[in-house]
Amino acid sequence: MKLIVGLGNPGEKYSKTRHNIGFDVIDMLAEDLKISVFREKFQGLIGEAVVKDEKVFLLKPQTFMNLSGNSINEVLKFYKINPAEDLIVIYDDMDLDLGKLKIRVKGSPGGHNGIKSIVSHIGENFIRLKCGIGKAKSREETVHFVLGRFSKEESEDAESMILDASKAAQSLITAKDISRVMQKYNQKK
Repeated sequence: MKLIVGLGNPGEKYSKTRHNIGFDVIDMLAEDLKISVFREKFQGLIGEAVVKDEKVFLLKPQTFMNLSGNSINEVLKFYKINPAEDLIVIYDDMDLDLGKLKIRVKGSPGGHNGIKSIVSHIGENFIRLKCGIGKAKSREETVHFVLGRFSKEESEDAESMILDASKAAQSLITAKDISRVMQKYNQKK
């Protein structure tokens, strides 16, 4: 059983922003896996599918980014999912160039409030699929940057990254050796 979570903020105001790239990847993944129904449960929107005999849950927490761990923790406890092996969290990363993906099996939050929330509930051992959104020009512009939408020039790279992230997540669902998936997607641009 796998839980794949896309981080973002609920509401039209945040739709298609850099900070909601996790939601966008979950939407693409749901389309790829033919999941058309998401129900409200566990302080989030959750859908399910079976992929090669593996039950898979897709989750978009509706708690706002800074409380994402609340929703995720509820799902993990209810279904008795082992986060170290079966939780995949997809989110935006300003330290990666736009369009670049990076998979890690554990680590610190690195300043990301959604990840801080998850770590406070379950610790640092879970799979992360980071989606590069580029960097703000200055520290003062960070909030405006992450809550902003991609420019027309950036949109093609962002869409391509969303497609690649969906494929990477599908590979992680069935991977016997995560390092092979990491090799494939951590090198791509």
